[in-house]
Amino acid sequence: MNNNTVIVLDIETTGLDYQREKILEFAAVKLVGDEITEKYETLVNPKQEIRQSSINIHGITQEMIEDQPTIEEVMPKILDFIGDYPIVGHNVIFDYNFIRRACYDLYNRSFDNHRIDSQHMFREVFPEEFSHGLEALMTRFGVEFTTRHRAMADTIGLAEAYPRLKKLFDQKYAWQMQQLKNIPYLFERYLRIQSAVQIMQSELQDLKSIFRLYFDEGGSEVTSCTGEILAYNTKTTYSYDFEKVKAPLEEIGALEKAIKLNTGLLDRMIGGLSLSDELKDQLREGRLSMSENRSVAIIKPSKNIADFNE
Repeated sequence: MNNNTVIVLDIETTGLDYQREKILEFAAVKLVGDEITEKYETLVNPKQEIRQSSINIHGITQEMIEDQPTIEEVMPKILDFIGDYPIVGHNVIFDYNFIRRACYDLYNRSFDNHRIDSQHMFREVFPEEFSHGLEALMTRFGVEFTTRHRAMADTIGLAEAYPRLKKLFDQKYAWQMQQLKNIPYLFERYLRIQSAVQIMQSELQDLKSIFRLYFDEGGSEVTSCTGEILAYNTKTTYSYDFEKVKAPLEEIGALEKAIKLNTGLLDRMIGGLSLSDELKDQLREGRLSMSENRSVAIIKPSKNIADFNE
């Protein structure tokens, strides 16, 4: 096998839950180095309803897939194209779970190809980016795109950005590997930096308190040598009765923007024992995306745990 070859892929689905939903569109390219050598794409008739929330994202309707082949017909072609090569996807766990589920359903076997998550790589190389979605990745590397959320368009966009992302990721990984022998020192250094940041944050709060006092005592705006202006703003906030504001927010289409879901609470409810299966299914239907995060923990002498993302 060519170690320089990967399969970059993307799928669109009827919904987000891989245990209940089905593959709707599959696209993949064989990437050898930085060159696309082969392409494969197909729509798939899932033989079940496509959720409207999914149609809103990818635009694939029931009419578009009525005369398309079923997963039973296209899965051999999909697996033949992928072969034993590693698969690359943006948040690849999503694509991987759907392919693996189809393998279990059709052939009672797993799908164990090595998977490479370009979203994780992007987050590692450019942690300062506001978003680590595929569109942000393509924008970062100057990949032009006019179509989004169709499998082949997203696949080609990722395939064009991936070689450059991989080069930077490999360089960072090599540097990180060189530091493993220094972990005790780096841990001490991390704690010093953490302490310094906490002290600086406290100092900033102290200074802001003095600034507030200055304005409370009638002080006027102050302009720095570089043009920044120290000003005093007053903002009034209110609490609201949700039942009274729900109807007008729905009427103007602003309910979704006004209400922020506690996703952690929802995940715990779906995974817990207190709700019925029917209610859990209703909550699952509201899922919009899936991601996989890993973290390490620092256990302080007081047994408090501070988490930070890898």
